Amino acid sequence: QVQLVESGGGLVQAGGTLRLSCAASGLTFRRYTMCWFRQAPGKERDFVSAIWWSGSTYYADSVKGRVTISRDNAKATVYLQMNSLKPEDTAVYYCAALTGGSIYSTQSYGYWGQGTQVTVSS
Repeated sequence: QVQLVESGGGLVQAGGTLRLSCAASGLTFRRYTMCWFRQAPGKERDFVSAIWWSGSTYYADSVKGRVTISRDNAKATVYLQMNSLKPEDTAVYYCAALTGGSIYSTQSYGYWGQGTQVTVSS
C-alpha cells in the first residue's frame, strides 16, 4: 500500500521560512517524479514544483526563486524548502507521485498525501 505523509507545515510570519517533508512508502520511490501542489480555500489545487528521478527540477512562476525542491532517495523523502513566504502562499500543501501525464494536471498523479497546512500571516 502506497503512503505519502507530509509534515512541516505551520503558522509563519511573512518573510519567514518553512521546510515541508513528504515521506513515501510502498513504492519504488527513486523511479517516480515527485511533485508538490497547493490548494487555498475555495481555489483549485495548483502545481508548485516537481523533481524528476534524475534530480531535475521545475517550479511554478509563483514560487520560482523562493522555493527549492529536493529529494533523498535513500530516505524515500521529498522536501520543499520555502523562503520569503507571502500571505498568498497560505494553502494546504500536498505531495504527489506522478504516474502518467502532464505534471500540471492533478489527473496525472496516482498517489497523494493527506496534505499539510501552511499559513502565512501578514
